[in-house]
Amino acid sequence: MNWSKLDTAYKSLKGNPLAGRDLLCLLDLSSDELHRLLSTALAQKQAWKQGERTKPYGDSSVVIIMEKPSLRTRVSFEHAAKRLGAWPTVLTGKDSAFSRGESVKDTAMVLERYVDAIVLRTYEQEKLEEVAGHANVPVINALSDSYHPCQGLADLLTIYEHLRRLDTFKLAYVGDGNNIAHTFLESAALIGFELAIATPAGYEPDASIVKKCKVAAGGGTNIRISHDPAEALSDADVVVTDTWASMGSEDEHATRIKAFEPYRIDTAAMALAKPTALFEHCLPAHRGEEVTDEVMDGPGSVIYDEAENRLHVQKTLLSLVMAER
Repeated sequence: MNWSKLDTAYKSLKGNPLAGRDLLCLLDLSSDELHRLLSTALAQKQAWKQGERTKPYGDSSVVIIMEKPSLRTRVSFEHAAKRLGAWPTVLTGKDSAFSRGESVKDTAMVLERYVDAIVLRTYEQEKLEEVAGHANVPVINALSDSYHPCQGLADLLTIYEHLRRLDTFKLAYVGDGNNIAHTFLESAALIGFELAIATPAGYEPDASIVKKCKVAAGGGTNIRISHDPAEALSDADVVVTDTWASMGSEDEHATRIKAFEPYRIDTAAMALAKPTALFEHCLPAHRGEEVTDEVMDGPGSVIYDEAENRLHVQKTLLSLVMAER
């Protein structure tokens, strides 16, 4: 797989292998399928910038279920659907699809009669898997406690746009071993870039996910996990962090601040990486906590490109999974 030519659409996969498929985590994709998705997203983004406004899904509809709130997920998915011509229905808070205690099975099997795709942002990965197991329309993970595949796609597209390659670089992830860390593990397994993760003791990525990703990577020699942020950051091409207390663990915030203090990304931390290193953060960020203003607003920061690319990759993902099989 040549990951340095993403801007040339990948042709070895005939047809559209993602039609009708779920995306619950990035390892649902093969390396070839990931390349196809990203190359298509790049082409669709460029076409949109050049004035392309076709709406191929004018008779389609998408339900976006937000059990966890989000600015970027809701707006990007809603507008991605609209740009395709599909009708988005957003269910959130007390109006969420699961707010009245109806079984997951009944909810999923009703929704599949109404819509062409289900987008779900929730807590347990098992809930996504249960919905996908019952629904005969594509189910997309818009975030769970275990994975954040749509963010991972946006991160990869952003890195490619700035580095013009995806295979020969080092990415340092410093912070909590959470769903973002798990998704970078999957990305490294599928692509082969060098991934160095540094977390405080007790906050490592899930061991079963690490094992699965190392197996998928053919041994995982390109993946390193430690408690040493300086080692992870050394000579990195891309530096990534995330909030120290993910949604649902805010009550641990005071304890986490003490544990994570040495893992803050500031100008001294960025100086350990390459001078041209990019900085990514999925947002929202707690400025002055996991990352300083100087880094967030610095010359290597690509956080807003990254946020914009949520729209482009999700538009592409919807267009591919909703296609006729």
